[in-house]
Amino acid sequence: MPTTILIADDDPIQRRLLTEMVKRAGYDPIAVESGEQAIKQIGSAEPKIDLLILDLVMPDLDGMGVLGKLRDMELALPVIVQTAHGSIETVISAMRAGATDFVVKPVGAERLQVSIKNALRVDALEGELRRVNRRSSNMLTFRDLVTRSPAMERVIRLGERSAKSAIPVLLEGESGVGKEVIARAIQGCSDRRGKSFVTVNCGAIPSNLVESILFGHEKGSFTGAMDRHIGKFVEANHGTLFLDEVGELPLDAQVKLLRAIQEGEVDPVGGKKSVKVDIRIISATNQNLIELVKQGRFREDLYYRLNVFPIAVPPLRQRRDDIPDLARRFLARFAAEEGRVIRGIAAEAMALLTSYDWPGNVRQLENALFRAVVLCEGDELTVDEFPQIANQVEGFELRIPSAPLVVPGQALQTRTIREIVQVPVEDPNALKLVDATGDIRKLDEIEREAIRFAIAHYRGQMSKVARKLSIGRSTLYRKLKDLGLDEGLAEEGAEIWAGETPEAA
Repeated sequence: MPTTILIADDDPIQRRLLTEMVKRAGYDPIAVESGEQAIKQIGSAEPKIDLLILDLVMPDLDGMGVLGKLRDMELALPVIVQTAHGSIETVISAMRAGATDFVVKPVGAERLQVSIKNALRVDALEGELRRVNRRSSNMLTFRDLVTRSPAMERVIRLGERSAKSAIPVLLEGESGVGKEVIARAIQGCSDRRGKSFVTVNCGAIPSNLVESILFGHEKGSFTGAMDRHIGKFVEANHGTLFLDEVGELPLDAQVKLLRAIQEGEVDPVGGKKSVKVDIRIISATNQNLIELVKQGRFREDLYYRLNVFPIAVPPLRQRRDDIPDLARRFLARFAAEEGRVIRGIAAEAMALLTSYDWPGNVRQLENALFRAVVLCEGDELTVDEFPQIANQVEGFELRIPSAPLVVPGQALQTRTIREIVQVPVEDPNALKLVDATGDIRKLDEIEREAIRFAIAHYRGQMSKVARKLSIGRSTLYRKLKDLGLDEGLAEEGAEIWAGETPEAA
């Protein structure tokens, strides 16, 4: 889904000019003629507004009034204000009211495009900083998630419901879809927000250390136990314990995990008494646990203890609407970490990212953006920064021509130049309007081809063909005869008529 930009201006000519400039820049514009309409549009659920271009002088609710309402609504929306008089006082007032940038009417297309990219970049960076801070303080909520996909609505709805109780949650989904982020959001929306959030990667723990890491051990309880260790359960006391890839736990550890969850207490290795714990259990897996139960690799009683409130997190390919926002957030973070000034992602590159299936999900997208930031030599990410992705997406082609390299005093060499070009993908069902010579085809030829395709598409159901073409069956049969299609169809087989005849029409 392209970035949606709202334009609020009472001047119809200015609205039309801004709309065209926004379209040419690769964004999706929505134009309104008043401040009240702008606030109403921003408050609506669909579509989500990413940026507002706001005229300061409007009847009824002016630009400053809109900025005030946005502040009251606690919406962190980037706003570019436009004014006919670029006085310092006006600019300072707008910036203090929450504007990100300003432009003076009439603004040029290049200046507006730079302002939009800068505003989106700043918004993405500020959003990442907010998320990092909330995550580090265990206060992350579902409002902080970067999503606008309908496929994630059910996940968020179930997550918010589960956060209101201490019910055990099982997050199911492919590797890299963001199950830990969902788990942190559940805690951030619960009464345990701000408390400890302890993550255990069950697949990375050596089998002989599972009990010690989970439940702790006393000093000298086994060889190598030089100090006392409290264990992950005690570490997460009064908070949340996140068991990632819980299906990887060995069977003997599953027995002890089941008892710890049921009794609310753990027995440290070498300890003399049990330790009471008060924790919220959230588990995650990328496997089918019920199949592991059938295979005897996962205890059935533990499965039913963990699978009380299952939530399936969809893969990234099923929520492509999230890709642009995620890509901009990752770009802002990595550009800041690498000390690079990269204004945004080119429209063609964004189309490439949204077309790819991302088998590694959000984690793969994150790594792809990191690599692209390191490779980028300009101030914008282009398709050239995603060669491996472009090579796997239909419509893009990786070309590697050789160019001569002249080095003084040395023989002529060649160097490899990487070039990625977009290749148009033709729909085999598309009806061509131009012939091989470049001239427009005759109308009867186009009509003949359209009718033949419709009959094949609906498998000879002539009543349906006529209905879909919005003509009567008698008219359809007459056209078949006039265009010479009746004989050809009869030769292909009587079943094409599906029991219907011109006389029956």
